[in-house]
Amino acid sequence: MNGYKKFIPCIYLFNEKAVAGFKDNTVVSEDPAALARFYGDNNADELIVFDLSTEDTAHEAALDKIKIICREAQIPVIGAGNVKRMEDIKKLLYAGCAKAALNYSKESNVELTREVSLKFGKDKIVACIAEACEIEANEGILSEFVEQVILIKEKSIKQAIDTAKIPLVVTLPEVSLDKIIELLSCENVVGVTGPAINANAKQLNDVKDLCAGNGIGVKTFEPAIKWKELTTNSEGLVPVVVQDYKSREVLMVAYMNEEAYLHTLKSGRMTYYSRSRKQQWIKGETSGHFQYVKELTADCDKDTILAKVSQVGAACHTGSYSCFFNEIMKKEYDTSNPLMVFEDVLGVIKDRKVHPKEGSYTNYLFDKGIDKILKKLGEEATEIVIAAKNPNANEIKYEIADFLYHMMVLMVEKGVSWEEITDELSRR
Repeated sequence: MNGYKKFIPCIYLFNEKAVAGFKDNTVVSEDPAALARFYGDNNADELIVFDLSTEDTAHEAALDKIKIICREAQIPVIGAGNVKRMEDIKKLLYAGCAKAALNYSKESNVELTREVSLKFGKDKIVACIAEACEIEANEGILSEFVEQVILIKEKSIKQAIDTAKIPLVVTLPEVSLDKIIELLSCENVVGVTGPAINANAKQLNDVKDLCAGNGIGVKTFEPAIKWKELTTNSEGLVPVVVQDYKSREVLMVAYMNEEAYLHTLKSGRMTYYSRSRKQQWIKGETSGHFQYVKELTADCDKDTILAKVSQVGAACHTGSYSCFFNEIMKKEYDTSNPLMVFEDVLGVIKDRKVHPKEGSYTNYLFDKGIDKILKKLGEEATEIVIAAKNPNANEIKYEIADFLYHMMVLMVEKGVSWEEITDELSRR
């Protein structure tokens, strides 16, 4: 049970909305994906999503929502709820969940444990259990085939801790710092979850600091480079170049003093020192356009910091996403980015579907429907095979380009993005 102790908020998903709990359908967020991103931005370690649907149509809609949640959360997601067969575990993992949970209140799920663990790996499977006695009764199969247990009921915590030999994530209905410290001090408790964590998501860094001060290993932003190791300018400041962590677009340049540096590390939000106002400021504190830290790197001289951030809204006070928009001069040059070409072409195809153009081959494919698109895709795949037998490399290049175009038509038809494809590839 090595590693740090985890703080794991949860989303109770009902009718594609986040509700207050298992038996409380009060809507707490119309946009569960935005809520997931909020938890991730505030340094939660993982996220549990409970699908509260009861019938197949609602379950499929919930899986679509979970797919978006996994993309937005930027932290590992555990998918739980409405699991009845191996196919449900498969769908949760394919939706992007890092782990899938079996509800042990269903006897069939207990019987399913070995099968799904051998199929997908023990590290992908967790068990949701209400009573400590269920852990004792299934100790053998849990130890062999499940990575950890999520204990749903608070009343069973003490008994579970006293008897369980497997890692436990325990649910807390309300926050008590003393209780959190007490629980996380137990060797077999690897994390805490539940409404208490949801309600205090903004304060997770402070809670983690308190835990660390009590000797509990938690994941915090501990700098590899101390402030005194950085080279400051004549004002005691270090310039910071801020970059979007996904697009790599440069957003702005600002300055940090030691206080701003330490606050950035502690809060997870970019904090700077204003030279004009002579004071520290948190980016987004007034506008809501926060910058959540993904990575800080010092240059070779340690006199400049590169910050990769998740930007909410616009970085510039003018409303522009980036502060760099005033063109001074520009040569004619090839601006194509090989990694962006796929997005650009997909964007054109998406536009054709929404705004049909007369004579467009893309619209011809959409009009003919999925069978025609699949037929063309199969033909282009065959053309690649034939071209590969030709010693001239140009031919295969052309055929692959044709195949990729038709594949992107299929992606738009089925509502699949490049981000989802690359996310899946990175997980593999």
